[in-house]
Amino acid sequence: MGALRRIKTKRRTRDYDQVIADVDSPRHLAQYKASKDAEDLPGLGQHFCVECSKWFESEYNMKAHTKGKNHKRRLRLLEEEPHSQKLAEAAVGLGVAENWKGHIKRADNQAEKMETEN
Repeated sequence: MGALRRIKTKRRTRDYDQVIADVDSPRHLAQYKASKDAEDLPGLGQHFCVECSKWFESEYNMKAHTKGKNHKRRLRLLEEEPHSQKLAEAAVGLGVAENWKGHIKRADNQAEKMETEN
C-alpha cells in the first residue's frame, strides 16, 4: 500500500486555494519559491508557471505549456470562486441571508460578463 500512495503523490501539484493565494499575494509566492533550492529545480528555477505551479527547463517548454489544454483548463478553474467557510455555512443554512445577498451580486456580475463577451 505504501508504494501505491507514493506513486499517487509523486506528481501532486498545489491545490487551487494555494494557487489563488499565490496569484493574489506576491509575498505568498515568494515564500513558496524560497522553500525550494534552485539547484534541485528544472532550469535552475528560472521558468515557473504560477497558475499550474510547475517548473520548466526552458522558456520554449513554458510557452508550449501555456498554449496547452491542461494550462487552459487550470485557468478556467481558477476563475471560479474558491470554497470558503462562509459558503460551507450557507450550504448548511447558517447565516444564509447575508451570504445569499453576496451570492446574488456575484451571479449578476457573471451574467453581465457573459453578455458583454457575446
